[in-house]
Amino acid sequence: MAAYSKELIIFDLDGTLTPSKSPMDAEMAELLMRLLAQKKVAVVSGGGLPQFQIQFLRAFPTAADNFTNLIIMPTSGARLYIWKGSWVEQYAEHLTPAEKEKIMTTLNLTLPTTGYVMPQKIYGPLIEDRGSQITFSALGQTAPLELKLAWDPQRIQLQKIAEALRPRLPEFEVSVGGSTSIDITHRGINKSFAIRKLEEYLKMPLDHMLFVGDAIFPGGNDYPAKATGIDCIAVKGPEETKEIIREWIA
Repeated sequence: MAAYSKELIIFDLDGTLTPSKSPMDAEMAELLMRLLAQKKVAVVSGGGLPQFQIQFLRAFPTAADNFTNLIIMPTSGARLYIWKGSWVEQYAEHLTPAEKEKIMTTLNLTLPTTGYVMPQKIYGPLIEDRGSQITFSALGQTAPLELKLAWDPQRIQLQKIAEALRPRLPEFEVSVGGSTSIDITHRGINKSFAIRKLEEYLKMPLDHMLFVGDAIFPGGNDYPAKATGIDCIAVKGPEETKEIIREWIA
């Protein structure tokens, strides 16, 4: 089945529809509105629902009325929301207080062993509790994009941190998220889990779906999507994603 004939297009958010932790621009919002008029669309991100509101949903026109074709999946697919006049949660895989404490303690003990040095200036929390996910951001959650892109462009340091955490947190999923972040969830909560949940929720076979992301490489948080067998398109950033959407809606 050719890409343009897929029933559901699943997008990563950071680095795919938007720059890392930055608002989606008006051009992308317009392209997605046109795509939503033709297809079902799901967006999966490590960010929580508040981050979705700021980074993604606010870019759409206030009069937008075709969100019935849009599904949003925060915290790496640990939650799923659909539109019923407002965003309604369909499921959530919460971390317990004890699990959160263990993850945060392990992060604080492990980071100094990896060569990570806290910058003199940080932007927001380094470790954030997103309910279903704990996220570490090397420069802070709200660091300017240009600093994030310059910090670890090949994600070598992030991979080193993730590899050090995995044996210490074997019951959890540890994934490289955005350009400076690591996401930690229950074991198995990743883009593969999100896609299987969409398969179950929509009762739609995988060959009717397509995944688009910027981190479809070993260790990247989009890489688990490949394990489902779903067709995938790797992009280098939002501008390349726009070109693909333009071809679909032409």
